Amino acid sequence: MIKVEFLGPIGKPPMMLDISSLRELKDILKQDKQMSGWLENSSIAINDKITNDIDTPLESGDIVCLLPPVCGG
Repeated sequence: MIKVEFLGPIGKPPMMLDISSLRELKDILKQDKQMSGWLENSSIAINDKITNDIDTPLESGDIVCLLPPVCGG
């Protein structure tokens, strides 16, 4: 199982999913109207390492975080 965490203002509770790639996660989250906007603007980290490769494979126990853009000083 993969744990998916939504940081900052996304405000969605963590999810546990049986998926094998970020592409699968994206397909699942695109079905959620709240998440569709965040997907376009958020960075993704797997086990605290940022990635841009949507085809990155996932392994059981991985933690995926969606990191929304942040404004601040």
